[in-house]
Amino acid sequence: MAKSDQPIARVDQPFAGFSDMMTQSFEQARKAMEKYADLFEKSIKGSPLLDADLNKKLKDHSEKNIAAANEFIRKLSEARDVQSFWQIQTDFMQAQWKTFSEQMKDLGETVTKSVTGAFKNIAA
Repeated sequence: MAKSDQPIARVDQPFAGFSDMMTQSFEQARKAMEKYADLFEKSIKGSPLLDADLNKKLKDHSEKNIAAANEFIRKLSEARDVQSFWQIQTDFMQAQWKTFSEQMKDLGETVTKSVTGAFKNIAA
């Protein structure tokens, strides 16, 4: 390839060359996450050990996490420079830790309520 035929990277978007590759990889990851979520949903629906409220919350949390990951991927693919790339990464991780904490608290309360109810039924 002659020097003049080589693609020129745009200075304002140094990640532009990776954008197509990242988008394709992220799309494959998104599809895999959706398949996993479907499988997860089917398995929790079939579990006699989990009550309906817990199943619903697990499904809702999974859907929210997948949506957040997809949004992160979209934003990351639009990063214009290294600083914006790391800012997107940092913001996502902070939001995910907060969300994870809230979800664990919510699930813990639901499990406690479910177990307490089960023991009340056994005692009665």
